[in-house]
Amino acid sequence: MKFLKQATTQTTTKRATGMPWKVAIIDDEEQVHAVTQLVLKNTHIDDLPLQFLNAYSAAEGLRLFQDHPDIALAFIDVIMESDDAGLQLIHKIRNELGNHTTRIVLRTGQPGTSPEETVIRTYDINDYKSKTELTDTKLKTCVYSSIRSYRDIITIETSKRGMQKVIAASDSVLRSQTLYQFGNAILNHTIQLLGIKTAEMYLISQHVDLFGDAEMILLAATGDEVKLDTHWSADIMPADVKKIIQQTLTQKQSYRDGSIFIGYYHTNSSTESVLYTRFHEEHSALQDEILTLFAANITLIFQNLHSREHIQETQKELLLVLGDAIEQRSKETGSHVRRVALMCELIALKLGQSSEYAEMLKYASPLHDIGKIGIPETILHKPGKLDDAEWEVMKTHAQIGYELLKNSTRTIAKMGARIALTHHEHWDGNGYPAGLKGDDIPLEGRIVAIIDVIDALGSERAYKKPWQENDIIQYIRERSGKQFDPAIADAALELFDHFREIRHNFPDHMQH
Repeated sequence: MKFLKQATTQTTTKRATGMPWKVAIIDDEEQVHAVTQLVLKNTHIDDLPLQFLNAYSAAEGLRLFQDHPDIALAFIDVIMESDDAGLQLIHKIRNELGNHTTRIVLRTGQPGTSPEETVIRTYDINDYKSKTELTDTKLKTCVYSSIRSYRDIITIETSKRGMQKVIAASDSVLRSQTLYQFGNAILNHTIQLLGIKTAEMYLISQHVDLFGDAEMILLAATGDEVKLDTHWSADIMPADVKKIIQQTLTQKQSYRDGSIFIGYYHTNSSTESVLYTRFHEEHSALQDEILTLFAANITLIFQNLHSREHIQETQKELLLVLGDAIEQRSKETGSHVRRVALMCELIALKLGQSSEYAEMLKYASPLHDIGKIGIPETILHKPGKLDDAEWEVMKTHAQIGYELLKNSTRTIAKMGARIALTHHEHWDGNGYPAGLKGDDIPLEGRIVAIIDVIDALGSERAYKKPWQENDIIQYIRERSGKQFDPAIADAALELFDHFREIRHNFPDHMQH
C-alpha cells in the first residue's frame, strides 16, 4: 500500500480543473485583436494557456461577460460605438453584472479624450494603457500581473464562500438528532467545501467491547452511487467495498490508488475507523489530507457521542423490558407495550407534534401501567369481573405509577409519570383518578388513553376474545367526545391501517 503523499500548493479551481485562463479582447479594430493574440498565443501562467474571447463592440462585450462570468482579464477599448462605449461597458460589468473579480485593462488610441486620472478615479478598472505604449514585453507583463491578481482574488473568494458554508453548515450539524445524521451532515458539508465529486464515500468505525466482540458501525455515507435505505447499517455497502475496508482494518494502513483513497485511523485501544472514498475525477493530495483530518476528528467525536447514546438506547430498551415485565405479571401479552409505543409515536406525528415529542412519547408510553406492580396478584389474575372493592384497588395503579416516577428529573420518566396518572381520565370528566376533563388532561395522557384501549380490545385476554376491527372502530366513534378526545379519535381512525400493520409485525403470544 502507498502512504499518503505530501500535499502540493496547487489550490486554485483553475489548477484543479486544468481550464485555461479566459482573456477577453473588446475592441472595434480587428488589427488590435490579431496583434494581441499573436503576442500572447504561447503564454502560459501557472502552466495553463490563455483562451481568447473576442468582441467588436460594447454590446457584444456585454454579452460576452454574460456568457462567461469567469473571464480572468479583459482588454477594453474606450471608443467603439460611441466615445464612451468602453466606459459604459465597464460600469455595466461592475454594477449590473456584479462582476468585481475580472481584471480590466482599459486601452485607448486617443488618451486625451478620456484623461487617465479621471477614468481611474471614476471607473473600477485595474489599469489604463495607451495602445502605443503596450509593447510586446509590457503587454505580457500586464497579462502576467493581471491574471495572477485574478487568481489570488478567486482563491480569497473561494475561501470566503467556504467559510460562509461552514457557518451555514454548523446549524444543520448542531440540529442533528442522531449520530448518523451528525456524521452525514459533517461529511456532506466537508466534500462541498472541498469541491469533491464522489461516487462512493463511507466512514466506518469498528468498536471492540469488553468481551472482545467487534461491531462495525456505519457513521456516514454519501456519493452518487451510494444506496441508502431506512436500514442504516454497514450492510448497504457493496461486498467489494466491505472487503477492502476489512482488509484495511487488518493491515492497519492508509493508502491511495488512482480514484480510490482509503484512510485508516486508530483512535484508541478499542476503536478503529476507515474512510473509503472513490472519486469521479482526479483529486489532490491536499483533499486527501483534509478528508483524513475530517475522519480522524469525527471518529473522536463519535466515540464521545456513542458512549452517551449507547447509555440512552440502553435506558430506552430497559423501559420496554420493564413494560413487558409488568404485562408478564398481569398474564397478558408481551407485545402490547411495544405496539402501544409505536402507535403512540404515529399518532403524535399525525397530530403535528415534533419528532422529539413523538419519540419521547414512544419510550414513555410503556410506563403507563407501571403502577400495577403495586396491585395484588389475586386482583390482577382474577379471570372474571372485579367487584366494587377490587375495582377501587385496581384504580390505584394510576396513582402508584405516578408516585414511582414523579421525583425523576429525566424527561422520559417525567412524561411517564403524567401518562401513568392520566391515561384513564376521560374527555368528559368521568375518568379516574382525578376526574380531569378536556384539555386539562395532558396530551400524552389523552393519546395513550385511546391507543391503550384500541390495542387491548384487539388483543386476546384470559377473560375475553379479541374484538373484530369493525367493532373496535365503531366503539371509538361512539366514545369520541365522551371517553376520548375527538381530534385524537379522528386521527386514530385515519391511522387504523397502520395500526393493523403494527399488530401484524408484533403479534400476541398468549400465555395459557
